[in-house]
Amino acid sequence: MRTSATNLKINLGSYLQKAILEPVIIEKNKRSMAVLVSYEEYERLSTLEDRYWAQRANEAAKEGFLGPDESMSYLTSKVNAETRP
Repeated sequence: MRTSATNLKINLGSYLQKAILEPVIIEKNKRSMAVLVSYEEYERLSTLEDRYWAQRANEAAKEGFLGPDESMSYLTSKVNAETRP
């Protein structure tokens, strides 16, 4: 569902109810600016994101970590490579 920011402002209560059933895309000057979702949907998306980043962290931990000196050396080489003509 889509609505303008002005219409949302006028009918906020109605759109809060509609957001329980489906996301409400809010437009301003005919451009999509924000999405109103239910709190349950927000929690679901947050949980998915947390799981994703936890999985990425576990994968990185399995590959091992660079120490401080190795990290600095790697970053310095990248900076130097970008500044060379």
